[in-house]
Amino acid sequence: MTDVVDSDELLRRIQRARACAREELRTWRRKSEDLTRTDPDAAREAHVRGLAYEAVLGVLDEIVTPGHRTEPS
Repeated sequence: MTDVVDSDELLRRIQRARACAREELRTWRRKSEDLTRTDPDAAREAHVRGLAYEAVLGVLDEIVTPGHRTEPS
């Protein structure tokens, strides 16, 4: 990874990462909800993974729009 990128490309990459993190967060939240009744241990694992993506999303949001964190849907 020795590519040099300009600020616009860096911003595009961060925005793609935000979109990916947001989608992963939704996926893990959905899995956690689906597994709650049938497999509590797997539901907990899915919840923890969701929390990790929520943290990543928060950091990326803060980079792009300092002080204006968006709530994942």
